[in-house]
Amino acid sequence: MSRIGKRPIPLPQGVEVTIEGNRVAVKGPLGTLEREFPEGVTIEKQDAVLLVHRRSDEPRDRALHGLSRTLLNNMVVGVTQGFTKGLEIVGVGYRAAKQGRKLTLTIGYSHPVEIEPPEGVEIEVPAPTKIVVKGADKEKVGHVAAYIRSVREPEPYKGKGIRYEGEVIRRKAGKAGGKGKK
Repeated sequence: MSRIGKRPIPLPQGVEVTIEGNRVAVKGPLGTLEREFPEGVTIEKQDAVLLVHRRSDEPRDRALHGLSRTLLNNMVVGVTQGFTKGLEIVGVGYRAAKQGRKLTLTIGYSHPVEIEPPEGVEIEVPAPTKIVVKGADKEKVGHVAAYIRSVREPEPYKGKGIRYEGEVIRRKAGKAGGKGKK
């Protein structure tokens, strides 16, 4: 039995769950999230908890059991607390600014890079070298943060670029320099 899959998901006050077959909609203070779950799992609401059951002990159903429970739990957490992902910009002259909904990055290219976040995701710039991506859908927040990071990934020699908060970049030694030449 899946240790994660059999754990109940508590429903906080103010969260409504609608289950129609394998389609689940979770509505809370931060918005509404919907997801279609695979055939091998069933979702059941009892009092103020959600339970995820699997139909058989086949490897595919066992694999989907824990995944489905985690996805459902992320939906409940997303509509109540939301998810955030922080990014840091490292490099001389590298900075971020917000213009309306758009994020404008000045990161060493000949032109500024503008990024428009999708619906349901907000981008904040608390400092010129810090970016915060917020939203109710964990998957979208992670995707937008990964896209922003991919615009100028951190390089291993000087460490310049956009990195996740707390990410450690393995540094490489540069060239040995012209020793021994005459």
